[in-house]
Amino acid sequence: MPAIFKTVPWQVDQLVSGVKQGSISLPDLQRPFVWPATKVRDLFDSMYKGYPVGALMFWDVSEDGATRKISSGIGVNAQHQIIDGQQRLTSLFAAMKGVNVRDENYRNRRIRISFNPFTERFEVRTAAIAKSPEWIDDISKIWDTDFDEDEDFFEPLEAAGREFPKAQRKKLKKTIQRLEGIENYTFDVVHIQADVEKRLVADIFVRINSEGVSLKAYDYILTWLSVFWPEGRDDIERFAQQSRITPQAATEISGERVSWTPWNPFWKVETGHIVRIMVAYGQNRAKLLDAYSNLQAKDRSTGQVDSEKQEHELQLLKDALPVVTNHVNWTEFIHSIQLAGFRSESNITSDFNKLASYTLFIIGRERFKVELTELRILIARWFFMAQLTGRYTGSSESQLQRDLDLFATPEVKNADSFRGIVENTIRVTLTNDFWEVNLPQQLVSSQYKMSPSYLCYLAALNILDADMFMLPMKVSHWMDPSIPAEKGTEGHHLFPRAFQQRELGITDTKRINQAANFAPTDWQTNGIISDRNPAEYWPDLVAKRSHGDDWIKQQMYWHALPENWHQLPYDDFLEQRRHLIARVTRDGFEKLGTTASVPQLTTDFVATSEEELTLEALLDGNYLLPGDLLDPIDPDWEVDAVITDDRTIRIDGVDEFDSLDEAAQHVGVDNLSGFEFWALEKDGGLATLAEVISDGPRESELVEES
Repeated sequence: MPAIFKTVPWQVDQLVSGVKQGSISLPDLQRPFVWPATKVRDLFDSMYKGYPVGALMFWDVSEDGATRKISSGIGVNAQHQIIDGQQRLTSLFAAMKGVNVRDENYRNRRIRISFNPFTERFEVRTAAIAKSPEWIDDISKIWDTDFDEDEDFFEPLEAAGREFPKAQRKKLKKTIQRLEGIENYTFDVVHIQADVEKRLVADIFVRINSEGVSLKAYDYILTWLSVFWPEGRDDIERFAQQSRITPQAATEISGERVSWTPWNPFWKVETGHIVRIMVAYGQNRAKLLDAYSNLQAKDRSTGQVDSEKQEHELQLLKDALPVVTNHVNWTEFIHSIQLAGFRSESNITSDFNKLASYTLFIIGRERFKVELTELRILIARWFFMAQLTGRYTGSSESQLQRDLDLFATPEVKNADSFRGIVENTIRVTLTNDFWEVNLPQQLVSSQYKMSPSYLCYLAALNILDADMFMLPMKVSHWMDPSIPAEKGTEGHHLFPRAFQQRELGITDTKRINQAANFAPTDWQTNGIISDRNPAEYWPDLVAKRSHGDDWIKQQMYWHALPENWHQLPYDDFLEQRRHLIARVTRDGFEKLGTTASVPQLTTDFVATSEEELTLEALLDGNYLLPGDLLDPIDPDWEVDAVITDDRTIRIDGVDEFDSLDEAAQHVGVDNLSGFEFWALEKDGGLATLAEVISDGPRESELVEES
């Protein structure tokens, strides 16, 4: 049996040069870099000390064309595809060459590792380190041909008043030279030979990538595609990336004009989402492990591979991808979400609902040939129903499979049969008992920002073209993601927190923050409400803000206010209002069944900058400090999160993250950004990060290195 692999020593400078020239193929920084900067720091620290940092694995095949190298220079055709060690090799190249990587949202990010020759310590670069002449604030300078020890390190120190005995200066120079010598560190690189069968390489890929981590089912398929269909894998990555950036941003990144991207305010697509939709549409399968087994096409008893079946299953995915990523299909589905009353990602609690509904959209358009005007309405109703009932919560794959089987059943596939399946499913799901009993019960929740029922109520207000609470401004305008949010421009308590604590003796946060105690209004209205008794502030609001009896009557309807609500006991108010919220939600949903009456917004979405909302910026600005405790905004969530001295977020004492978004996604939050999800423990309560910024920078104790 011919050898499958051989082991060859590679020095770091050879690896970095190979990536720069393109002979070693890494995904070209379009794929997110998932290591926290602290792990990159530890990698360099280990190499500096001569510790082992693990082997790399290459597959010695040519890419036969354009490379996916991460450098921007012109290189040769890649001869080595990396199987194991991508994060380490990316870390080496990015930190030593000073190039950008992309974070989990595909935004540019620099990995700057600093080094202190006095203490021989590596750290992630901070604003304080950058100001200190004792640090080489970015080690990439060391491997720059223009770097000069005397001019770039010693002169700034001497200008700051430092003097060096000859022995100390000599020692510091040796330390800097030792740092530079990291380029001579040797890795063992396992080379998979070019003539090894693809199925064996795919098996190695999966086994290597599954070691020490919990792979999701779609990771197996993506890994398989990396071997058998790399062009498709790249297309999936590109679509996921571009769902996070506007055409203008994509043009700037690529250097070529990009006229369309799938960017929208509802869905930051992940590669796994695209794989699920491809499998559901192409193979009519919801369970990805079954789909992966089909791709392997291996007989369970003999272990033999059925090459014909393998090619057939792969072809189904190849045929599905262009349908899934079709510009018209994608854009019209986004219209459906908007038509259903939703305005941003924070209004939608389930990514699975989005991918399942999109699958049904393309089935309706491609197989049932439903006209777009009708299809938008049908999918909008399905999407609303699925969120309201948590259709894809829990056994999501099983439910999607049942839905796929429903639409695969009709022998005659036309608009009538598609419409019949959709409306019959809605009819048996949203019964009178659901509206009158189940939905009010679902609203017994303190998670108003993450309550599917309450968020559907807000969507219904958009469908009904409702005004905000005691303000002649549309709820849809308040929820428009292109408009920057001011402090307090969110839902506010109708029975204020301080009033409940002071006058009613209610201290249970879950009771205070019931979803039925919130209404959408602005900070000025909230200022009038303050901590006053509803019996006091409601007549005052009516006197100051009324636009006539009819408008007040509409206010009472839109905002589900019981008769004389301001005089009711708190628990009675909540009980009555839940039923009225359910009624308004039902009215909005039923209006969604008519094509002509639903108000719509433009789909020329405008991206808003979030650069100032990053964890790094909040730390640099002293809005957050090491040692700060973070909590979810919702009191029902129990998560132990702390800002570490390394400027990361450590969750439950184990996992560390460089960004607010990554930390939120780790605990399973899909519909809120990390900036919206996390709050600072402050003065015995919680302050949202928007409020933290509004309060201004805080005092910090900066310890000078000596």
